[in-house]
Amino acid sequence: MVEINFLCVHKKLRLKRMAPVLIKEITRRVNLEGIFQAVYTAGVVLPGIVSKCRYWHRSLNVKKLLAVKFSHLGRNMTLQRMQRLNRLPEETHIKGFRVMRESDVPKAFALLTQYLKKFDLAPIFTQEEFEYLCQNRSNIVSSFVVEQEDGEITDFISYYHLSSTIMNHQQYNTLNACYMYYHAASRTPLPDLVNDCLIHAHN
Repeated sequence: MVEINFLCVHKKLRLKRMAPVLIKEITRRVNLEGIFQAVYTAGVVLPGIVSKCRYWHRSLNVKKLLAVKFSHLGRNMTLQRMQRLNRLPEETHIKGFRVMRESDVPKAFALLTQYLKKFDLAPIFTQEEFEYLCQNRSNIVSSFVVEQEDGEITDFISYYHLSSTIMNHQQYNTLNACYMYYHAASRTPLPDLVNDCLIHAHN
């Protein structure tokens, strides 16, 4: 089975019906490999659903998100209260939490591979594919590990960056967002890993 994960079209080519052409070409190529099934995500309900998920947003820069109208103040909510509710610590708190290095790739890959075996439907990566998808690249992907005192890598988490253009705003022209990517938590609770990622993304 093939997973359609990212479909990107250059700004100048949008509204020219490029997405169906790309999908048709992907279909042709995977059919040549003897593969006739694919999974992909969509923002609408389509026949043949294998899974559903819900996005949750966590504000990191409340003032900016309100200014560009990405977020709105609810009833009985003030800017100051919303900022206080979304405030994050300055420093990460998990001992051994750090940016993933190239030398960590084999251990992080093994950790993720073992974790994905828990699921009935999951991607299968080679180590080279994992390294390509999860290596740290500025403004593209950020990956982290938790290293114990004995050097063992026990946890892995990553997020990818997505920038959007803000139209017709005097102060801001770009909205930067991070989306949780792949993770494998064996010792550290996942909420703690996510919280340290939020701190890192905010800083």
